Amino acid sequence: MKKTIFLIVMMLVVALGIGLLPRSNATAAAWQTKVDPWVMQTATTGETEFLVLLTEQADLGAAASLPTKLEKGAYVYQTLKATAARTQGPLLAELDRLGVEHQAYWVANMVWVRGDAAVVQALAQRPDVARISANPWVHLSEVDVQPVPQEIPTTIEWNITKVGAPSVWALGDTGQGTVVAGQDTGYDWDHPALINQYRGWDGANADHDYNWHDSIHTNNPNTAPGNPCGFDSVEPCDDNGHGTHTMGTMVGDDGGANQIGMAPGAEWISCRNMEEGWGMPSTYSECFEWFIAPTDLSGNNPDPSQAPHVINNSWGCPASEGCTDPLILQTVVDNTRAAGIVVVVSAGNSGSGCSTVDTAAAIYDSSYSVGATTSTDAIASFSSRGPVTIDGSNRLKPDISAPGQSIRSSIPGGGYQGGWSGTSMAGPHVAGLVSLVISAAPSLTGDVNTLEDLINETAVQLQTTQTCGGTNGQIPNNVFGYGRIDALAAYNAAILLPGSNWNYLPLILNEP
Repeated sequence: MKKTIFLIVMMLVVALGIGLLPRSNATAAAWQTKVDPWVMQTATTGETEFLVLLTEQADLGAAASLPTKLEKGAYVYQTLKATAARTQGPLLAELDRLGVEHQAYWVANMVWVRGDAAVVQALAQRPDVARISANPWVHLSEVDVQPVPQEIPTTIEWNITKVGAPSVWALGDTGQGTVVAGQDTGYDWDHPALINQYRGWDGANADHDYNWHDSIHTNNPNTAPGNPCGFDSVEPCDDNGHGTHTMGTMVGDDGGANQIGMAPGAEWISCRNMEEGWGMPSTYSECFEWFIAPTDLSGNNPDPSQAPHVINNSWGCPASEGCTDPLILQTVVDNTRAAGIVVVVSAGNSGSGCSTVDTAAAIYDSSYSVGATTSTDAIASFSSRGPVTIDGSNRLKPDISAPGQSIRSSIPGGGYQGGWSGTSMAGPHVAGLVSLVISAAPSLTGDVNTLEDLINETAVQLQTTQTCGGTNGQIPNNVFGYGRIDALAAYNAAILLPGSNWNYLPLILNEP
């Protein structure tokens, strides 16, 4: 009897002991595989920042069949919000219990967290957590700025003429009725070439509600304390100059001798996603979220009807600076596109080798990625090439190209500067062209696939001898994509579509 009792007791001890022993290596590895190595490394020395992506993500497939951009945008916003509200509760409660700083997002079902290694492990072991990704400060890819002597403006800049935008203006479309957007280092909103196109300016008064958002809330450790624009700025402000230059190429026109933009009749709105050239996946995501449903300055009353038609993104998130998860922004960009918004992204300045399009968000299929050409339609030496190999897709990139070498545009303080080079300068041309095409054919509003296909099929076809992915001699290829944009050809194709501005067709037919 005593022996039987002893055996039973020993069995209970063993059974209980199993629960007290450390987890096996296999079990430990299961949660560690969810965690970005950068997070694991930085969390060992204290608190670090990271993004927690939940297992359940919103299914937005039904958005594609909705007939209008407004319907797409409202559906995407409501579905994303509902998914986040339904699934994030237990995770947020756990974060509150742990007493760690966090911020919830709905643009993708994810939460920003600041925590240590114990917090990382606790979250990674949750079944409702799919992965934990790095959220590093990333520096803006440097553009080559070689300022030229202050010349007398030639009225319309060479790059704008090169792609045929003035010919479209002559036919009556300058981008009117469209809204372009940019997320960048900020914008000098009252610059003479930009103020009259700013949606928040009525000619006498400024209203920044729904027209501006600042995702920079605190100073980053890579810059000196303080910021010339401050934090949570209540009006558009540029602490670097890069954003103002890119917006000038999209819409800039001072009504006089400085016609620097593709779509001077469009309106613009904006978001600051970088502090003095430093951004994070969380700041980029915050801007995308705001663009899907812009809010007032207090962050309240989101309204998808205020969303832009196209967003320019002249920035990247390379693995070399901590974006070791190339898919970190894919869901965010996919969801923005599902809302009927064209997401233009600079391809990067890591050329001239193959497979140098390797940063988020340029690598994604849902991004309309742009390479840079010269004044002679050669590919710029710095322009990144495809195919995309970092995610194993072997995807063709860039999608399209535009002038990106020695570009003159607006800079903060009311001035202008030439000599700027980079795919950052090429992307805004494409964003401006999207505006011109929608202006000519309003029926294309929200139809991202058709807009991109139309611009691709009307581009000036440029072949290459560079054997990147075996596409040399082909259209498209991994150097130019489909070629260099041609605004007039895109316009002529657009006005033949149902719902276009047919009243301009006689002007074309009567040309000598």
